[in-house]
Amino acid sequence: MPSLLDQVGDLLRMDWPDYARFLDDNGVDVAEASGLFVHRLIEMASRGLDHQEPEPLATESTVQLVFEQIGRLQWRHGRDLTVLLTAYQVGARAAWREVSTIALEMRLSSEVLAALAEAVFVFVDQLSSASANGYVLEQSEAVAERERFRRELSDLLLSGRSDSVAVSNAAERARWELPGEGCVVLVDQSDGAARTVVDRLDALCLPIRTPILYGAIVPGPLGRDRRARLAEVLRGAKAVVGPVVPLAVLPASTRLPQVAMDLQRRGLLAGDPIFVNENLDTLIVHRDPRPINALRRQVLAPLADLAPATRERLTETLVAWLRHMGDRSAVADELFVHPQTVRYRLTQLRTHFGGALDSPRARAQMLLALEWGTSEED
Repeated sequence: MPSLLDQVGDLLRMDWPDYARFLDDNGVDVAEASGLFVHRLIEMASRGLDHQEPEPLATESTVQLVFEQIGRLQWRHGRDLTVLLTAYQVGARAAWREVSTIALEMRLSSEVLAALAEAVFVFVDQLSSASANGYVLEQSEAVAERERFRRELSDLLLSGRSDSVAVSNAAERARWELPGEGCVVLVDQSDGAARTVVDRLDALCLPIRTPILYGAIVPGPLGRDRRARLAEVLRGAKAVVGPVVPLAVLPASTRLPQVAMDLQRRGLLAGDPIFVNENLDTLIVHRDPRPINALRRQVLAPLADLAPATRERLTETLVAWLRHMGDRSAVADELFVHPQTVRYRLTQLRTHFGGALDSPRARAQMLLALEWGTSEED
């Protein structure tokens, strides 16, 4: 056995020096596994090709744990599992060469030789399975821990109650490089398909998972190309992308995408995804409809005593005139009426509004109220 272990160490030393050093540094544990290996060989040799399974040895569970721990270490050190399993196969081939040489010298029967071959490779497969299991367990635990740290960091960034030291420490635990700025992406958490889209965002994005918010923190800046890629990834989720702001302002910035989601549900805001920065005017006037509706009533007060049909015609003419900055031909085209009709209606409007139609401030108020306001009461 010492000779066999030396051979395996020499085979590993050139291509897998770390594993060769592992053999040197963990001789006791490896010798225990090797002793188990020899016991299994003796049992199999005495049984021949008897298919009855041998009784498990008391040390087997310990050896399984040792090789499971080796698999865990492989993940922790950032190494590929296939490299470890390939090294095991190198050891298996070395073991089989030694065993088969001794078996031939002893002139054992072909039946026993076949049983020995099976014992060697089944045993190595068991050790490989133990290491693979340890590797997967460590990977799952590490991923779960990292996601927990990432959520803690996300909660901290959105809390508005954290200092820079706490945030830096949390970012280090989460292995997330703190950007200078970022934005919040939100989706309707009752929409399973939307949640799936957000869950598939890359690791650069921090998950947002609170009782009322579902989405991600996306690091900035968002240049044209990166914005286009984000829009493509989010398409179909009806997501709302908040403004890019310094991280310290991130908690306050969540209010805008929340308002935008509410307007989206009410059919007042369209887009997939919706970028808040491109819809600030809509958010401003619809966040609370009462002031804009009050302004609308104030602006239209000069027409209040007219018959409904007349009031409606003059109102649509006024809106078109304001929108086209006084271009009567454009107004006539929009309303599908003769330019002379537009001239007549404008004369009526001047009768009711007087000099207000010549005031830039008054025209701005009219346009704001008539474009955005509704006829609903407070």
